[in-house]
Amino acid sequence: MLGREVSVHAFGLVWLDAEGHMVRMNAAVRDWIGDATRLEGVLPELDAARWQAWSRAERAELLQMNLRRGDGSWMPVRLQLDPLPDRTDGGGFVMCVCPVSESSQRTAIDAIQRSVLEAIATAQPLAAVMDLLCREVEAVAPEVMCSVLAVDAEGRLRSLASPSLPVQYAQAIDGVAIGPKVGSCGTAAWRREAVDVQSIATDPLWEDFRALALPLGLASCWSTPVMLDDGRVRATFAFYQRTETAFADYHRHLVQACTQLCQVALLHHEHEARIERLAYFDATTDLPNRRLFTQRAEALLRQWTQDSTPGALLLMDLDRFKAINEVQGHAAGNEVLRRVAERLANCLPGMNTLARLGDDEFVVLLPHADRELASHTADAICAALSDSLPLRGQEIKLGISVGFSCFPDDGAQLEHLLKHADLALNHAKSDGRHCAKGFTAAMARELEEKSWMEAALRKALTGQELQLHFQPKVHLGTGTVLGAEVLLRWPCAGRGWVPPDRFIPLAEECGLINAIDAWVLEAACAQLAQWHADGLVLPALAVNVSPSRFQHADVVQHVQQLLQQHHLPHAAITLEVTERLMLDEANDRRAVAQLSALRTLGVGVSIDDFGTGYSSLSYLRRLPVSELKLDRSFVNSLVEKTEDQALTRAVVSIAQAMNLDLVAEGVETAEQAQLLLQLGCEVAQGYWLSRPLAPEAFGRWFMAQRAAGTALPV
Repeated sequence: MLGREVSVHAFGLVWLDAEGHMVRMNAAVRDWIGDATRLEGVLPELDAARWQAWSRAERAELLQMNLRRGDGSWMPVRLQLDPLPDRTDGGGFVMCVCPVSESSQRTAIDAIQRSVLEAIATAQPLAAVMDLLCREVEAVAPEVMCSVLAVDAEGRLRSLASPSLPVQYAQAIDGVAIGPKVGSCGTAAWRREAVDVQSIATDPLWEDFRALALPLGLASCWSTPVMLDDGRVRATFAFYQRTETAFADYHRHLVQACTQLCQVALLHHEHEARIERLAYFDATTDLPNRRLFTQRAEALLRQWTQDSTPGALLLMDLDRFKAINEVQGHAAGNEVLRRVAERLANCLPGMNTLARLGDDEFVVLLPHADRELASHTADAICAALSDSLPLRGQEIKLGISVGFSCFPDDGAQLEHLLKHADLALNHAKSDGRHCAKGFTAAMARELEEKSWMEAALRKALTGQELQLHFQPKVHLGTGTVLGAEVLLRWPCAGRGWVPPDRFIPLAEECGLINAIDAWVLEAACAQLAQWHADGLVLPALAVNVSPSRFQHADVVQHVQQLLQQHHLPHAAITLEVTERLMLDEANDRRAVAQLSALRTLGVGVSIDDFGTGYSSLSYLRRLPVSELKLDRSFVNSLVEKTEDQALTRAVVSIAQAMNLDLVAEGVETAEQAQLLLQLGCEVAQGYWLSRPLAPEAFGRWFMAQRAAGTALPV
């Protein structure tokens, strides 16, 4: 009986890269050479030149050399080299290292090894490789019949190859569970050692199977487990004979070689399966990835089209997931994704199109779903994800936003359904997140409008089609013009004047705002310098600057350069900022540093819309402020509401206490102007004083105002 004394490492395997560097080896080679890592150190005769010739040969010859063992002794070996596909993790080649045997049958074994390794290297299916192995062995040892059985994850035998065994026998044992008395193969897998049965008729291991085997002429069976590097029994390799005869030494040499070949083939197969799974499944959630979803979805949509079946596509995005990654790390984020995937699978049982598209975005196709069912399912998903997720001893609340589109009403192609569901998802996020929205025609019109506007805005910026208008800031008591606010205007050909509240948010969204900010500042400085040259000495201009502009470190340099270029004093420019500048701590620090440098130079800093933000008062401690602008929402109802009068009086007190200028926006009536003066706010801008004017009109207005030389009639 073979037992444990026969090693499954009868020959060695070394995986080499294209340059001949050892990548990894099996246990046999490790036993021989110890900790050696360089090929030339253990095979001195295989120098660089010989390696190049050997590896580049169309069919590499067998080499016989001396192997330097770990203890310094030498062992004669025969070397066989076969290429592997580039994607195999062992590198470019696998080298078989065989101790030289005096047996005359060694040549036959070598031929089997070469043939099978070539089949593995050329990516033949596992069953085909095992069938080839069995047939090659039976060709040199016709007295035996070979069998290779896989052992699945449930511990059941599955037929891989048995070309000479009766078909009914292979079918009968397929699916049998391994155990302590399951013939030779089932018992070998159970014991994790070879089982040699010389008499199926009398051996108790075959008690439950001899009635199947004996009528088919099977008399003896020797089976060896095939174990992988992690200790799993993955298969069995068996010899059957038609007589009750002991297996010869030659058979044992064949089994040793074949067991190792089975191991190599199984490892290669599992590696290929892992590669294929990585290509189609998300490694974190084990859900289909974008590639597999696309394949399945397109096939399903073709079926829906053929059968006139309605359906829906749901696009889902986690709320606040970025904060989990940033605060608790990506390991915690991955655990959250796994938990979310489980909850989604529970909400959508049997849906093989449920997939992770990337980051925190998931998708699914719902068959037989109209708009009502899609909405109901989306709401159910939102509810399921509203429950807390346990994470590392904490309960976290995430939530999910869902956008959906319906087939075929919102699109018959996957691209269109995804695009429209994404639009709906964006609306769900805009409406406060953790809700579901379905695609509507209005969203499509909005998208079309945004697409047109972005293209037109880019053209307007590069073609100098944007314009600056100027609204004066006036002292209410004396009528003195103290400056003007620069306002951006866009006269669009064929569309008329596009309001700033439409194109400025779009510019921020599509990344144009920084270029627009820079252009406005440059054009404003140029215009102010031109007025000065024409004798119209306007003291200062106020220019709005978006928060994103301060993500760049060149604001100070840009302002200085423009002021020097146009020979303007630093006090000629005031930068107006809003509370959004302070919502991000990193931007906060960058903005404060740059604005502080500008204030040191004498450039003004104004807080626009003061009094409307929850953190407005905190600005006064952090930002180097020189001016406050009272928001028009207070001025609009100033005459009617005593509360707004009280708030205005409070803002006046703050400005006076901190020695800040104060400007009221949106003054439209004489009553508002008079009341502002009474409350202590002396500077204002608004339609009552002047509408925003183009440069030429503003110049005429300014000169007329100076010529009048009278106080305003308030």
